[in-house]
Amino acid sequence: IYTLSLHDALPISDNRARIPREIAGGWQLFVADDRGTIAAMLAFRIADTYLDQIFVAPEYQGRGLGKRLLALVRAHLPDEILLRADARNLKAIAWYEREGFVRESEVMQEGWSGPRVYYRWKR
Repeated sequence: IYTLSLHDALPISDNRARIPREIAGGWQLFVADDRGTIAAMLAFRIADTYLDQIFVAPEYQGRGLGKRLLALVRAHLPDEILLRADARNLKAIAWYEREGFVRESEVMQEGWSGPRVYYRWKR
């Protein structure tokens, strides 16, 4: 579960322009809609077993929506899933580890505001 901080957020116009590019690049994108309110979203790419985004809005957390999204990812990527998380996002990291993801490394990358933790899940 990833909560975007304001300093990391892109303008909405940049994100809207990005969606068709990501889909053309092989990304699977899903949004959980609650009568016009985005409750959650998910983006993963089958080709490299990579889960890029899983986000549940704070007011929808604790209702099992993240587990349902992860089950959808596992249905498409049944053998292995790779992901990275902001090392400061302790809530997400604890959730990934409860869900069976194993920490592989922590890396500071150019262009990011903090270190990223890399995880792998295998069946």
